[in-house]
Amino acid sequence: MVHDHVPAPAPQNGPPRVTEDEVAAWLRDHPGFLAGRPDLYRLLAPPRRVHGDGLADHMAAMITAERAATRSLAEAAREGDGFATRIQAAVLALIPSRDPAETVSQEWPALLGLEHCTLAAEGLHLPHVLSLPAGTIARLLPTGRDTLVRATPTELPLLHVEAAALVLRDALALLPGRGTPTLLVLGARHAAALPSRGAAAQLQFLAAALAAALSRS
Repeated sequence: MVHDHVPAPAPQNGPPRVTEDEVAAWLRDHPGFLAGRPDLYRLLAPPRRVHGDGLADHMAAMITAERAATRSLAEAAREGDGFATRIQAAVLALIPSRDPAETVSQEWPALLGLEHCTLAAEGLHLPHVLSLPAGTIARLLPTGRDTLVRATPTELPLLHVEAAALVLRDALALLPGRGTPTLLVLGARHAAALPSRGAAAQLQFLAAALAAALSRS
């Protein structure tokens, strides 16, 4: 008996495609899906030539999502501007300073609006400088990074000593041009005091200014 050869179906590449009708059917079965994810409204094109309460609700949700996103950006910008202004005040305090390390620990907390500011170096035992075990800085800073803002900081007692219980967010900045690895450590109680957006360039500037002040002292 001769059997007809039935070719096997061609294999599909990637996941099966979902049709528009299937998406529409799924949304009809889950009417609360978009209401629970208002951020998706920013990605949707508004319907046209449609009238009634449904369109009004859709447009209102899109406007609400857009306003929330704009408000978030504005708040981040204000935080960044405020941090830059405080950094300028901290740098100006270095100009008359005879002991920059003391200025960092004694004056910078008030000028920067922070709970704790200090210099930390490995193997050094100097006034107003926190002594760290060898290898600490390499362990704290990711490879290739010279600044870091940490929303969930670790090793608080090591870096912030008496202020450890008050610090909920911190920033680390490696000072350039130092023979001994030296770190600027900043600790904040509130997230707004140490914004993460755009902070790298500001922290680098602060660390460079401090390194220059230390080199002349």
